[in-house]
Amino acid sequence: MPFIGGLYMASPARLLLENLTPTKTRESATRSAGQTVVEEKLVSILRIKGEDELNRIRDLARIIAPVIGLEKEFKLMDRIIGSLLQTREAELRTPVAKSYATGEPYDQMQLEQFEALRSVLARTVLPTRIRRHTPGSAFYNESFFDAYFSNFIEGTEFEVDEALRIVFSGVIPQSRPEDAHDILGTYRVVGNLEELKRPPADVSSFIALLCQRHTSIMEGRPDKRPGAFKEKSNRAGTTYFVAPELVRGTLAQGYAFYNSLADPLARALFVMYLVSEVHPFDDGNGRTARAMMNAELVSAGICRIVIPSVYRNEYISSLKLLSNFKDATAFLRVMDVAQEFVSRIDFSGLTSARQVLERCNAFERPADSVRLIMPSDPAEAGRVGV
Repeated sequence: MPFIGGLYMASPARLLLENLTPTKTRESATRSAGQTVVEEKLVSILRIKGEDELNRIRDLARIIAPVIGLEKEFKLMDRIIGSLLQTREAELRTPVAKSYATGEPYDQMQLEQFEALRSVLARTVLPTRIRRHTPGSAFYNESFFDAYFSNFIEGTEFEVDEALRIVFSGVIPQSRPEDAHDILGTYRVVGNLEELKRPPADVSSFIALLCQRHTSIMEGRPDKRPGAFKEKSNRAGTTYFVAPELVRGTLAQGYAFYNSLADPLARALFVMYLVSEVHPFDDGNGRTARAMMNAELVSAGICRIVIPSVYRNEYISSLKLLSNFKDATAFLRVMDVAQEFVSRIDFSGLTSARQVLERCNAFERPADSVRLIMPSDPAEAGRVGV
């Protein structure tokens, strides 16, 4: 391939072939990168440019290999590519290449994020805030506010009285039927005690449970394909989430990390981040992630976590810090504050609980001038800023 000043550079095909050439190590320096690096490069090409580009490179390598005396290297490259495309078998060396060969590829970079969080959660002593969950007004009232605030985070905003009519009276406003069904669908998941007490037994039941809950939450938006994994890439601002073809494999790998955690709060925080970061659905990912989190907590008899409207910015910022820099400090702090906030409220009376939430600025829109106030006890709100 022509370069500059009459020089030439190797084509991708030749580059890959030559880096499969075995060389002797001398003072830690080698002439070729080796099979591991070549596998990673081929996976990257397949991931970004697709099968056609991988086949084009293989066809070119087949032509030039005899010319440059690298027929043996081509045979190995041919086996690797065939294995990635599931048409042949090869002894692959990298876990990510093996995942393609088994038909369940995953996002390697995302797994590094998950391992960072899992490591922090495993070594951190987390608080245990017991909450007895039994069918009754306290559970259903708490569930209402869980659904209400979870939808506010996603931009589905209603006045509290209007949301109450939607959830408890089935009054769907004609002007916003889809938004109303978002709240109603979320409530039907987070307000169903038997549903929340269904922990996944293995990775298959985990994925099935995830899809079932998403179906219920998004039932009012058939255009968003409730319960079906995304077919197109999605993003939030400049953040691109896991590619569609990598969703199932990344969730499966993430489940292994989740399953390695013993503390219920650690598992809850991890599963919320897992679903949020993979973003497996067209829409409703945040609501589903928080529902999965609170299902873990409720099933373990632990106080659930609710993010009040006024606390939205802190929550979103902590997730970005974790995603961009693998720093879980703010995330753990924010979720700890949110759980403690909920633990201090007595939800047995809907009106009294609402009054406490109002006094604590929970319903206020996020703003630098307004802060969440921590209730001093289950009945009254104090003046300690959060």
